[in-house]
Amino acid sequence: MNTIHEFLNTTLGITAENQIKIFISLFVILFLWIIQLLILRFVWRQVKDVKVRYQWKRSLSVTVPFIGILLVGGVWLSAFKQFGAFLGLMAAGFAIALKDPLTNLAGWLFILFRKPFVVGDRIQIGEHAGDVIDIRLFQFTMLEIGNWVDADQSTGRMIHLPNGKVFSESQANYSTGFEYIWNEIPVLVTFESNWTKTKKILQGIVTNHADHLSGAAEKEIFEASKSYMIYYKNLNPIVYTNVKDSGVQLTLRYLCNPRKRRGSENEIWEEVLTQFEKHKDIELAYPTTRFYKNGE
Repeated sequence: MNTIHEFLNTTLGITAENQIKIFISLFVILFLWIIQLLILRFVWRQVKDVKVRYQWKRSLSVTVPFIGILLVGGVWLSAFKQFGAFLGLMAAGFAIALKDPLTNLAGWLFILFRKPFVVGDRIQIGEHAGDVIDIRLFQFTMLEIGNWVDADQSTGRMIHLPNGKVFSESQANYSTGFEYIWNEIPVLVTFESNWTKTKKILQGIVTNHADHLSGAAEKEIFEASKSYMIYYKNLNPIVYTNVKDSGVQLTLRYLCNPRKRRGSENEIWEEVLTQFEKHKDIELAYPTTRFYKNGE
């Protein structure tokens, strides 16, 4: 041991006092790391709920480093006092050189306390949309939806975004406050079709599939109005009428869960096609070309 002390002192210029502090610091870091591993192993064996496991892991990943900084900082506090001016200049240099990491750290604090989104929320930030599956000190991770996949279905890709994005990009949250979205399905029928009967059929279909959500949505809006200026006069499903080049467009507008948009469209379209087969005076429209000869 004396040989090691002599080597560190003469070759690296580390005094005996600082050698002890380094040893204590390494011991504290190793001890806290082992404690964290043991706690996580116990949780992994006893808890099967994925969400609870994640919360334990995230809590420990924040708490253990914080305790480590306090303990190690206490060991080196006297040394820091001796180099106050030097540390001040070094901190200023670090602030300039590490601008982006510090911005991401500030973003993490903003996400933690302001909660624009939490793990499990479906959000869109800038051009990226997905379900938030992890939030860390410098970045958060989303399971991507959309892109080349229709109707907000998952692509299977994970997107890692820096936390600083919350300061520079607009954010849309599908889950917080009002947990429903308005979805619209346009149905185009020919001009020759009985559009009034078609509209009644479509109104019955969309009411059957979505009317039960109106009551739940109304309660959520009431709760959300305590924090946000949210107001809807009519939450019931409705069918709107419009005229397009190829026929009469009847648009079904209804509330649905963001994660069930494609499933609801599938069920509604299947029933629409089934009902249209029963009526000879209803035909779906598509672009057509007609020729007219003078005298015929």
